[in-house]
Amino acid sequence: MGMKTLFKWSKQIKPSQVEQLIRAEKDVHKALLIFDSATAEYCNGFRHDHKTFGVMISKLLSANQFRPAEEMLNRMKEEKCNITEDIFLSVCRAYGRVHKPLDAIRVFRKMNEFECKPTQKSYITVFAILVEENQLKVAMRFYRYMREIGISPSVVSLNVLIKALCKDGETIDAALRIFREMPNRGCNPDSYTYGTLINGLCRLGKIYEAKELFREMETKGCSPSVVTYTSLIHGLSQSTNIDEAVGLLEDMKAKGIEPNVFTYSSLMDGLCKNRRSSQAMELLEMMVSRRCKPNMITYSTLIDGLCKEGKLLEAVEMLDRMKLQGINPDAGLYGKIINGSCENSKFLEAANFLEEMVLGGISPNRLTWSLHVRINNIVVQGLSTDGHQNRAFQLYLSMRTRGISIEYATFNSLIKCFCNKRDLHNSVRVVDEMALDGFVPDWETWSALVCGFWDRRKVQEASDLLAMKLMNVLV
Repeated sequence: MGMKTLFKWSKQIKPSQVEQLIRAEKDVHKALLIFDSATAEYCNGFRHDHKTFGVMISKLLSANQFRPAEEMLNRMKEEKCNITEDIFLSVCRAYGRVHKPLDAIRVFRKMNEFECKPTQKSYITVFAILVEENQLKVAMRFYRYMREIGISPSVVSLNVLIKALCKDGETIDAALRIFREMPNRGCNPDSYTYGTLINGLCRLGKIYEAKELFREMETKGCSPSVVTYTSLIHGLSQSTNIDEAVGLLEDMKAKGIEPNVFTYSSLMDGLCKNRRSSQAMELLEMMVSRRCKPNMITYSTLIDGLCKEGKLLEAVEMLDRMKLQGINPDAGLYGKIINGSCENSKFLEAANFLEEMVLGGISPNRLTWSLHVRINNIVVQGLSTDGHQNRAFQLYLSMRTRGISIEYATFNSLIKCFCNKRDLHNSVRVVDEMALDGFVPDWETWSALVCGFWDRRKVQEASDLLAMKLMNVLV
């Protein structure tokens, strides 16, 4: 369907009209059709300006269509349209957003080719992208280049520099030195400066220094933001100062600074690590009452704390509450519930959650795979020890189907369980599969098998098993 049938252009088309239509169109491909149709229908009169080009480039970038966006820059050059600094920076920021800082530099370097001279704003933007993406060596080289070509230090550029230096324990002192020298350079630290330093100090465990800066910033007339409060609360929560962190939450509310989900989650984490999950649950209710929605981190923190305190019922209730909110638990969160169930010898419940994971198509990632393997093996061993042979065998078969490695102890526990139940057929089957996986049954396992056959008066089978064992020993 052509654009003419989608809408009707006015007789005198204006850039503002095209810009409005592109901005209102949610589908990026249709927006591009609108953009092209304007020049196609009015090729003798209409020309795009930097605003229509800018909104089209923004649309493409929001859809991660980077190559078409850069082609638009080339088209602007060909049509001798004024390319503003902000259009270039929108492309740089978009590359930063998708963690491609080197592409951001590449686009920045093209500015002079397009007769768009970068100002201090451009240099600081690219410098900030490099720091945010932890390209610290490149960032420091870029900063030195900025100084060489005469870009004067400003509060904004020094804030970015301090942020870069705060990322490493070896350079945090340099960040503090620059902070103290800022007034001598005509750049007084602002709330962002203090917040950056406090966050860096807290991440490095330097809580005392962070608290000193926090007190200082208020005397300098710099109001702490919710981010600054959250950084300090998180730092205090990870240390032994959990009560001080609780007090800080009350302080920020008294000053009219509304805590966010990260503030609450950080404090809940500290409370749970100090075995105060009940207080963390109260904090959850306070959070919800203030219309702050819990996220995956919030629920994960609470479930972990409840499981470690043996409060499995509350942990499961929290899992259900999370699902009702529309947040799907991942393999790591299920792992916490399953592990907690195993630690409390509730192996049937653990098996049910493993089954729920499989039916829900929830798979562990590369980082949680080894833990997932261990948990599956523990559940089979626990079920076997408790005499739940059918459920244990069912999970064992599921593990083999899903490619989960079976541990030596898991094979042994299954064999002993089957022998105790006089299920000699499955006992032998597991022994065969154990051998296929490269394991050799120990003396205790062989004894269980022989006794099982002996009790059934199958002397020949017992002799054959002993002969097999002797053969393995001789080999």
